[in-house]
Amino acid sequence: MTPLDDLVRLCPPPTGLTPGVDWAKAERALATALPADYKQLVETYGAGVFGETIWLLAPDSPYDECDLHAQSVERGEILGQLWDAGEERPAGLLEADARVLPWAFEEGTGAFLYWLVRPGQHPDEWTVLYNEGRGPLWEHHGMGCLSFLLGVLSGTVRTEYFGYLYEVLKPAEHRFATAGEILAASGR
Repeated sequence: MTPLDDLVRLCPPPTGLTPGVDWAKAERALATALPADYKQLVETYGAGVFGETIWLLAPDSPYDECDLHAQSVERGEILGQLWDAGEERPAGLLEADARVLPWAFEEGTGAFLYWLVRPGQHPDEWTVLYNEGRGPLWEHHGMGCLSFLLGVLSGTVRTEYFGYLYEVLKPAEHRFATAGEILAASGR
């Protein structure tokens, strides 16, 4: 069993086909290759929300709040302004040319999940950074996005921020809803 198989068993993907992604176009727009595990997530689920909490960004989503490129531009501008104003960068970003790239966000909190992109590092080696969004706190996880997402939903990853998904809700199965199901229905 692969981590994706485990995630699919824990949180079944939408029925029907997810929209295909032009990965070459997406990577050109971001000026970087993307991790294989992220591509597997997007190809299996598309843009949408896991457990009513973690929104997966995807290239070319018709909804800006779920579009990988739109959010990478917006988050880059916001973080740049905060750091220019004196907010402390997380330790992983003190290395020259290190940066973050968002891949998901937390419903209703302003919090984002990022990859820590380090110079010379292959995308499959990128690790996860969580930023609380409305404050300066960052949490680092030394794993890729698929392993992190699976761990959060199964309760095997220690985090200050997502424990309730497992500890309080204790689901045997999490639900995934596509961005279209949620955002089109709410008129967003």
